[in-house]
Amino acid sequence: MTNMHIERIGPGPRSPLATEVMVPMRDGVRLATDVYLPGGEVTPGPVILVRLPYDKNGLYTGQPAVAGYFTRHGYRVVVQDVRGKFRSEGERLLFVNEAEDGYDTIDWIVKQPWSDGVVGMWGDSYYGFTQWAAVSARHPALRAISPRVTGTRLGELAEPIPGTHTREVEMAVHRLYPLTMFHERDMMLWEMDWAALPYHETVEKYFEQAGSRSAAYDLWYPNPVRLRRFRNGSPFDGPAIPVLMTIGWWDNCAPWQWADHEQLQRRPHWALNEYLIIEAIDHEFNSHFERPWRNGGARPTPEERGETLPRYLDPVLEFFDIFLRGNGKPADIPRVRWQLANSSPEYRTSETWPPEGTTTLTLYPGGAAAARGQGDGGTLAPQRRAEEETAAWRHDPADPVPSLAPDPFAFLVFHPDERALGDRPDVLAFTAEPVTEPLDLVGPVTLRTRVHADGPEVDVFARLFDVAPDGSAHRIARGQLTVLAEGYDSDIEIDLGHLGYRLPAGHALRLMVAGSDAPEFVPFLGQAGNRWAQTMATATTQSIKLGGESGTALKLSVYRGSES
Repeated sequence: MTNMHIERIGPGPRSPLATEVMVPMRDGVRLATDVYLPGGEVTPGPVILVRLPYDKNGLYTGQPAVAGYFTRHGYRVVVQDVRGKFRSEGERLLFVNEAEDGYDTIDWIVKQPWSDGVVGMWGDSYYGFTQWAAVSARHPALRAISPRVTGTRLGELAEPIPGTHTREVEMAVHRLYPLTMFHERDMMLWEMDWAALPYHETVEKYFEQAGSRSAAYDLWYPNPVRLRRFRNGSPFDGPAIPVLMTIGWWDNCAPWQWADHEQLQRRPHWALNEYLIIEAIDHEFNSHFERPWRNGGARPTPEERGETLPRYLDPVLEFFDIFLRGNGKPADIPRVRWQLANSSPEYRTSETWPPEGTTTLTLYPGGAAAARGQGDGGTLAPQRRAEEETAAWRHDPADPVPSLAPDPFAFLVFHPDERALGDRPDVLAFTAEPVTEPLDLVGPVTLRTRVHADGPEVDVFARLFDVAPDGSAHRIARGQLTVLAEGYDSDIEIDLGHLGYRLPAGHALRLMVAGSDAPEFVPFLGQAGNRWAQTMATATTQSIKLGGESGTALKLSVYRGSES
C-alpha cells in the first residue's frame, strides 16, 4: 500500500486568559471547557457559550481572540470541546450527543457564581448546529442564539425529497467529515483519491494507515444508520427564542440555512423572533468586497483575522445586548440586513426577505445545437421559444466536470474564472445579452426543467454566472438535484439558492447545465446504489427539454428599490 500523507493536528496551547474546567455530563463523561471572565470578575453576568469540535485553543477558529472580544464588552464566555474531541472525554459521534451535552453544559453554567442565569450561544458551522441542538433540549436559561453559516440538517447524507422523484446530490464532505474532524480526538487531514474505485477501498486504506476507524463513518457505510439528532423533537417545535442567523451568498452550506429560515417563517412564534444577516461571504468569512481571490489563494493570517473581529462580532454584540442584557428593544435592530455584492458593503435593511420591491424575471434557454461545447453556447432570453428542442450531453464519470475551487468552504479565496467549462462537450451553456444598466438580482433563483437519460438516475447541476466584457465567468448562484428514472417525464425544479448581486452594465448572465461537479459532489458512476461501493464507471447520455410550453425556464428575482 502506498502511504498516504496524513496530517494530525492536536490541541493548541491552553489560553492564559482562561480557566479550564472538566465539566461532567449526565453519564459521567467530562468535557474540556474554558471559562473567560471579563477582567477576572466573578460577579454574576450573562454568559456566551460556544461548543465546537475544532479545538477551543486552536488557530483555526481563534476562540481565545473571540472570547477576548466578548469579555472586553462585559460578557462571560464559555468555550467547550465537544464530546470526544481534543481535550474532552467520550466517544466521537457527530451530531447525536449535542442536545443533551448542550443542556448539561448550560445547567452547569447557571450554577456558577459568575453566571446570572442568562445564557446565549454563538458560532459557525458545526458550532452553529450545537446551538440548535441545545435549543431542542429546551433549557430555560438559553435566551438567544446566533448561528452562522450552518443548519439543522448540516452534513446529513443526501435524502429523497418528499413528494418528488428526486434526491439531493451527495457532497463529498458528507462522508469525509467523519474521517477528518470526527475520526480521532485530533484533527486528521488527508487527500481522497477520486481516481480509484471503489471509493470505500481508499477509506479502508486510510483506516489501516491511521491505525483506527471512525465510528461516525462506519454508521454511514455501507447502509446508513440515521441516528436522531434531536431526541427531544425538532428545535422548531419548542418554545421560540430570539435567533440571529447569518447566511453567506457564497456559503456552500447555505441551502441548509435557507431551509431553516423557511421552517422558521412557517411558525409564527419563531418568525417573530428571527433576525437575518445575509452577507457577501463564503463559509470561511471571506468577503466578496475584499476580492480575496486576487491574492492567489493565500489565506488570511491570524493577525489579519483579528482585524475582522469587529465586522464579525459587533452585530452579535448588538443582538445579545438586547436579548441577554435587556439594553434596548427588539425594534432597535432590523429584521433583515443584507449586502448587495458588487455594490457597496453597507447593509441594506428590510422587514422581510426578499425585500419589498422585487419582481420576477424569467429567462428561457434556447439554441440547443450551439449550447454544448461552444463557449457562449446557446441563448438566454426573456422570450419563450415556440419550437421544442432537446439539448443533450454525455456524462463520463471518468472525466467529470471539475470543481475549480480547491476548497469549496473558502470559495471566495479562489472565485475561479469558469469560462473554460463552457467549451466542454459535457456542459450546456446559455448566455443572455449584456445588460445596458446595472441589474440588481435580489431573492430566490430557480430552474424548472425536464430531464431524460439512459441511466437509472441523473445528476443535474445548474450554475449561474456573471460574464464580464473580457469573457471571464464567475459563479453567483448554483443548485443541483439527482433525478430518479421515475421522474424523467416530470418537470423538476432546481433551487439555486438566493442572490444579492449587482450585475454591472455591460455584463451578461450565463446559465451552465452539467451532470457533475467533482470532487465537491460525489459523481454519478452510471449505476444506481451507493456511489462509494461501485467498482466501475459507465458513461450515460442525458438531455433537457428547451422551448415550448414546458421547456426549461430560469426564474430570477429583480430588485427595483436599491440605491446606487
